[in-house]
Amino acid sequence: MKKQYIEAGRIVGTHGLRGEVRIDPWCDSADFLCGFKRLYDSAGREMKVKRARVHKNVAVVLFAGTDTIEQADLLRGRIVYIDRNDAVLPEGVNFIQDLIGLSVQDADSGIVYGTVTDVIKTGANDVYQVEKDGREYLLPVIPDVVIEKDIDGGVIKIRPIKGIFDDED
Repeated sequence: MKKQYIEAGRIVGTHGLRGEVRIDPWCDSADFLCGFKRLYDSAGREMKVKRARVHKNVAVVLFAGTDTIEQADLLRGRIVYIDRNDAVLPEGVNFIQDLIGLSVQDADSGIVYGTVTDVIKTGANDVYQVEKDGREYLLPVIPDVVIEKDIDGGVIKIRPIKGIFDDED
């Protein structure tokens, strides 16, 4: 089941004296996080963004009602969330939390290889960490391997390359 609110980062400190906070982004980039007009706290309360910009790989955000460094400092350590409906993702791009827990199956035989436990960002392509019976496997997310991602159906269909799930050369 997809969560409505998605963890997007943590407020790690203040910036300046006028109430801005620094947010360490847990999404693809600080720039992506700066594109939202509202963020949410862990209780689902809306935090209206008055201004947001990127500074040294963090998002510097000024929330409505936060005008002093003292008010901003009270927000330190909080996790901020985005509403899934506010995010526009390109075709074929998914939230990592939607991929965690999906079953990985062979596209042709239906053999279950395990469950996605993590997504590793390598730069060239993502890598799914798949676990089955206490063993971990690394699966490159490339078109020749990942055939279909059915988030709502809970399955990723693949055609594995030799050596990922077996000891073949």
